[in-house]
Amino acid sequence: MNAIGGNTEFGKAGEVPDIDVAIVGAGISGIGMAAHMEMMCPGRSYALLERRADLGGTWDLFRYPGIRSDSDMHTLGFVFEPWKHEKSIADGPSILEYLNRIVDERGIRPKIRFNTKVVSADWDGAAALWRIAVEDETGKHSEVTARFVYLGSGYYDYDDPYDAGFAGREAFKGDLIHPQFWPKDYDYSGKRVVVIGSGATAVTIVPSMAARAAKVTMLQRTPTWYAIRPAKDKLANTLRKFLPEGLAYAITRFKNIRLQDFFFKRARQRPEKVKEFLSGKIQDALGDKYDAATFTPPYDPWDQRLCLVPDADMFEAIKAGKAEIVTGHIDRFDETGVLLKDGRHLDADIIITATGLRLAVAGKIAFSVNGEPVDWSQRFFYKGCMFSNVPNLALVFGYLNASWTLRADINSDYVCRLLNHMEKIGAEVAVPFLAEDHGLEEDDIFDFSSGYIQRSKHLQPRNAKDLPWRLNQEYVKDKAWLKASPIDDGVMRFGHADPQAARVEVLEAAE
Repeated sequence: MNAIGGNTEFGKAGEVPDIDVAIVGAGISGIGMAAHMEMMCPGRSYALLERRADLGGTWDLFRYPGIRSDSDMHTLGFVFEPWKHEKSIADGPSILEYLNRIVDERGIRPKIRFNTKVVSADWDGAAALWRIAVEDETGKHSEVTARFVYLGSGYYDYDDPYDAGFAGREAFKGDLIHPQFWPKDYDYSGKRVVVIGSGATAVTIVPSMAARAAKVTMLQRTPTWYAIRPAKDKLANTLRKFLPEGLAYAITRFKNIRLQDFFFKRARQRPEKVKEFLSGKIQDALGDKYDAATFTPPYDPWDQRLCLVPDADMFEAIKAGKAEIVTGHIDRFDETGVLLKDGRHLDADIIITATGLRLAVAGKIAFSVNGEPVDWSQRFFYKGCMFSNVPNLALVFGYLNASWTLRADINSDYVCRLLNHMEKIGAEVAVPFLAEDHGLEEDDIFDFSSGYIQRSKHLQPRNAKDLPWRLNQEYVKDKAWLKASPIDDGVMRFGHADPQAARVEVLEAAE
């Protein structure tokens, strides 16, 4: 049996790692962890390993027109850093400015290693550390060793987005663009545009492009539920005039978290009432341009993620005749556009395939424990951030029904408390131990019907009915429970780099 804590045949006890914590990714999750390290673990060394040439993750990668948050910035912003802009539904450049300010003001930037792609990571049980293979922009490989790995690499594939496999693509004479790879300085003025998809990306692109394009058509296979809300939070902007910045931010954040939690639960408990509310708002926005068939999905609100429409901008573009929504199934592309199965033809100079993402588990990094590959589909989530029988590894998989950063904040706080506890007791190893005959009752890991979720379920870690062995989807409950749950909870096992002692202490129950 491979030892989780150590393996006597290697005899590497006492090896000092290059850094205490390797943070993979310099986007929201990675920067959040680095900021928590600065605040809570100032004596620990760390580095952010970022594959791109700049920070920001999603917000640096996506450059399509109108790129913006699909959550309010009082919850997509960090708990420790107030959002100071007037608009709470923020554009990409404003979010990048926020992240850059944080890394500069908190001394994080010198610890980011740009153009450093993590290829693989192997847990060396004898030395109680991760051996991480990295690749630079020239293709040169090197090794970084770390006691602990924190994955802030997001949840989708940066290299290979979902391909819906439309027939006839090679016949189309115009420009075919995926939003994930938007051309720099691309000019679409006066062009006829078809945007395939009706999710958050499409809903952002359509009103933005409509200002300059001749016409923008959103082609949806099925309708989507939309939530209209102001881009500016009146309460937040009023409070900032009278209260200290931090207090105003905290009040607004509390309000938005509670409202979101209430609305999600209301949608699950009283879906017909929520349907009426959402449909009424769209009818008010569109007036006589409203068509019930176009805006009534075949599923309940929050069975898929709600699409945010700030200031009803997409509906304003529709009323102005600059945009339209067409429901239909694609037969094929041809030279001049898209042919639908019902015989209709959508003329296009540009086709944008906003058809969804492809999820990636653990950043597509090849993880192994003492040389044995980790099969994530056979591991259970632990406290929403670690995995059964995988030592010294945590990650962020943000909420599907709330802002990503809410999870990033509570996970970073938990891992820092775990690191401090390990230091206090002199442990180098922390592993959530689960016996093979665990008898856990399993649960659906993602109770959402979105295509990108359903396509990846077979790859995802497992989920139990009860905590701690699950990835929960209830922030208010998760925050309170994670704070109250002791680090040494009888599940987490601790060890150190002495091979024999670590084997006995960590694996005694499994022998």
